[in-house]
Amino acid sequence: MTEPIDLLSAILVGAGLMMGLLGLAIAVFMPGADRWNKRFFIFFFLCVVLYAGFCTADGWISPPSDAAPVLKAAYYFQTLLGTILILMTTLFLLHWCGEKWRNSFLFRVVGIFWIILFVVNFIAPFTDQIYYLSPQGEFFRGPLYPLVMVMFVPIPVLNLIFAFRWRSRMSKRYFYAFILSMIPMVITLLIHIFVSVFALLGFSIAICALAMFGIVLFDQVDRMMRQQREIAHQRASIMVLQMRPHFIYNTMMSIYYLCKQDPDRAQRVTLDFTTYLRKNFTAIASEDLIPFSEELEHTRAYLAVEQAQHEDFLTVEYDTPHVGFRLPPLTLQPIVENAVKHGLDPDSEPLRIMIRTARTAAGSEITVEDTGAGFGTADDGAPHIALKNIQQRLEIMCHGTMTIHSRQGGGTVVRVTIPDAK
Repeated sequence: MTEPIDLLSAILVGAGLMMGLLGLAIAVFMPGADRWNKRFFIFFFLCVVLYAGFCTADGWISPPSDAAPVLKAAYYFQTLLGTILILMTTLFLLHWCGEKWRNSFLFRVVGIFWIILFVVNFIAPFTDQIYYLSPQGEFFRGPLYPLVMVMFVPIPVLNLIFAFRWRSRMSKRYFYAFILSMIPMVITLLIHIFVSVFALLGFSIAICALAMFGIVLFDQVDRMMRQQREIAHQRASIMVLQMRPHFIYNTMMSIYYLCKQDPDRAQRVTLDFTTYLRKNFTAIASEDLIPFSEELEHTRAYLAVEQAQHEDFLTVEYDTPHVGFRLPPLTLQPIVENAVKHGLDPDSEPLRIMIRTARTAAGSEITVEDTGAGFGTADDGAPHIALKNIQQRLEIMCHGTMTIHSRQGGGTVVRVTIPDAK
């Protein structure tokens, strides 16, 4: 009949083995990881899997009377892998704190303990002073076994001490994850001095590995998010730099004629056009969310310039009582410009654009409604690309959403929702 302690040991070993295999699989197929992290965690989790495998040696080796040499070898490799895994936690700490292991005081001290443990582990199978096996293959601790186990403890303790010393070199996430990964190992090693808990030790090492691997995965996700933001920002920059040449040309020609016909209006249009250009180029340099009031000013300037050129064909209505929120730059203005570009037609009815904002349960909502012809699958890809770019930047920068649908009676309705900042 299986003893409860044996059942618990089997569960812990199985859990450690599964965590090791999971970590190994993720490490092997982890996309975009730098070479050091990839190699480190592949080797680390491989050692965890082997350690868990050797922990099960006394269960699958039979018959017991012939198993002593093989079991001694299993205990030897089990202890060796344990020392390697503990040493690797030190290497991980040194790497993430930017310390060169060759010149590190921590590594030299830990290295001394590791060499002593390596030598003791090498001679252990040839003496009964550290551990020995009964004729039935049962494991017994020798008189020097607790002393040897004491040699393990300083390594994770030194890791904790130096982690606190170098905490300014790590983000809070990395610091707390590393500290929490070391504490179970220290506690388990202290218990192991008095009571053999090989399975628990393997389980704590697996937890340690997953904790360290977790912070690397978090870093990987953060890096991918930063790359996506940079890509979205570059797309926005390209969109600004590719302003329609004919729009600039027509604006300058309108100002030219207004200078003679209506100098005051020419001044206003020049000021609006200057504001539009300034906001466009400011958006290139902006990597963060901006107040909606700035985006609205940018849009007003753009529409004022368009109205100066198409006075009888473009009307704009503003209903924007809610302006106390932030959004990615170049969100509202390109939506409105898209409506003008694809809705303005001198041979049709005048284009009317309505811009509204409201506070809703979902956050802040912007609605741009136009009476143009709209666009569908027959249109070229330009409006779709521009709006898709806005949609991607909304999702990446503020978890916002954008919906587009046809307006009853003709035209298009674009609705942007910006969730409240947390």
